Amino acid sequence: MLRLTLLLILIVLSVSVSFAEQNELANNLSISINKPEKPTFKQMLEKRYIRALVVYSKTDFFFDQGHVKGLQIEFLQQYEKYLNQGIKNEAEKIRIIFIPVTFSELIPALNKGKGDIAASLLTITPERELEVSFASSSKFEVRELLVRHKDAKPINKIEDLSGKTLYVLKNSSYIEHLQEINRSFKLLKLPLIKIEQADGRLLSEDILELVNSGIKKYTLIDDYKGKLWHKVLPNITLNKTIKIGETYHTGWAVRNENTELLDSLNAFSKKIKMGTFLGNMLFKRYFTKTKWINNPHSEAEQKKLSQFVTYFKKYGDMYNFDFLALLAQAYQESGLDNSKVSHRGAVGIMQLLPTTAADKNVAIEDFRNLEANIHAGTKYLAFIRNRYYSDPDIDPLSQLAFSWAAYNAGPAKVRDLRYLTKKMGLNHNRWFNNVEIAAGKVIGRETVRYVANIYKYYIAYKLSPVLEH
Repeated sequence: MLRLTLLLILIVLSVSVSFAEQNELANNLSISINKPEKPTFKQMLEKRYIRALVVYSKTDFFFDQGHVKGLQIEFLQQYEKYLNQGIKNEAEKIRIIFIPVTFSELIPALNKGKGDIAASLLTITPERELEVSFASSSKFEVRELLVRHKDAKPINKIEDLSGKTLYVLKNSSYIEHLQEINRSFKLLKLPLIKIEQADGRLLSEDILELVNSGIKKYTLIDDYKGKLWHKVLPNITLNKTIKIGETYHTGWAVRNENTELLDSLNAFSKKIKMGTFLGNMLFKRYFTKTKWINNPHSEAEQKKLSQFVTYFKKYGDMYNFDFLALLAQAYQESGLDNSKVSHRGAVGIMQLLPTTAADKNVAIEDFRNLEANIHAGTKYLAFIRNRYYSDPDIDPLSQLAFSWAAYNAGPAKVRDLRYLTKKMGLNHNRWFNNVEIAAGKVIGRETVRYVANIYKYYIAYKLSPVLEH
């Protein structure tokens, strides 16, 4: 068997499989994830593994205290059981291997041979059907729902969208369908819909959170996701009367030449009742304990924000940080409350421990004072970045993300995570979709959520019409 340079630990399909069990099993798979290949279905069965491209998100694929969870994981688990019907010898069973990619990479990575299934409920469009073949259950249909913040102006008819800005998933089918509406608006000489594509790192769930927070007013979402998230996001309103295009089928995608794999997936899709699966299992399992972002753009928060901007700009310039990135971190740390004291003794707007403030690399006195606390937190963040993440191979955003992660979990922990990420065959110089995967496995969701929330706040501040950039 080949020695592996793999996506160790994160790839083995079992919701209940532990970190150690996944590691042991991964070491017994003779596979190199880094080498693109385009096997036939017969070759996949002979090698006893199928690679599933999954999108790392709180709905589809994530880790919770060392366990693999998510909607697509559940589907893939069922497919693995389907493939292994009648096979009792564990060594002979087919394994599904998870390969995380961004949403926009799903189809390109599939066609490059980096995976065998694009395991996401992709809307089937004529454009996509030219690139890939879809496995879809005829029972699973999707409508695209208009979602608005509860205080945004209601949309009663399709023409009411004229001149409105919709913030939608990047490279999604939503864009194609909004463009179709714009073509009709153009003929009617109506102002066009302004289509704003979200940052590529944000997924549908993140966009819904931003609408829930009031940062964005309108978006589109697949109906099954919208109905589920509506139960836990109190400030979004679903518009079920406006028709954005037709009802669509969704499904997993495979390369066009993989007809036997396609046949297998189509046969499998008839064995499960997706509607019941989503409605009953998903909400109970994935949404009841989720903590959502707050709204850093509310009127009260804006007043609080204006008090601090001068200091964050001052020390952002001094230590070469975008002051909005510092604001976002402070919001995550303390809600911009300088009186906050944590159970561990961290104090102030930047939640500094007294030992950190006194360290020779920070050495800021009276750090409980607002300005001094901002100075000390920024100086410590700069020390982390300059000491550990100044390698030119680390892009600026990753330097920032690593620094946030180390601020939360400690530089030693992040060092270990980067080492593990390299062993997993991922890019140890990038946080998003790489080191964050290892972090989710080893230290749970806290640090992953910490960095992700700060990044979302950072984007929110950058989008703010009231902040002077």
